Amino acid sequence: MAKRKEKPRNQVATNRKAQHDYTITETYEAGVALTGTEIKSVRAGKINLKDGFAQFHRGELWLENVHISPYDAGNRFNHDPLRNRKLLLHKRELAKISGVIKTAGMTIVPLKVYLKHGYAKVLLGVAQGKHEYDKRETIKRREQDRELRRVLKNNF
Repeated sequence: MAKRKEKPRNQVATNRKAQHDYTITETYEAGVALTGTEIKSVRAGKINLKDGFAQFHRGELWLENVHISPYDAGNRFNHDPLRNRKLLLHKRELAKISGVIKTAGMTIVPLKVYLKHGYAKVLLGVAQGKHEYDKRETIKRREQDRELRRVLKNNF
């Protein structure tokens, strides 16, 4: 039976679909403005990045369509699971990202969420969408690498 790779202790969620659907050109680390019950849910690992993306509104970057489940022990003041969350970046980084995004076909996708010094951070990827034939090429290359590792493992 194959061993499962354990995720690092501070890593909360990853977006594996983004690696399949996009070619990631650059990455940025951003903080996320969360409410009290949201950070408790994130620490519990109840976050889904699958269809998430980031978009500019009035010069600020917002994380959209990321689902953070309501906190189980919360009360009537629990948060909306799909609300838009502000991303915290320096002005230089925001200007650089907005310049790159203005080119055709580029988007910003969340790649992973992790905890750093008690704060939730998001690794954002500036990405370009893949065509169907690019996705097939990626799968083919991955299977070839897996087969090569298997052969090398058996020989040594």
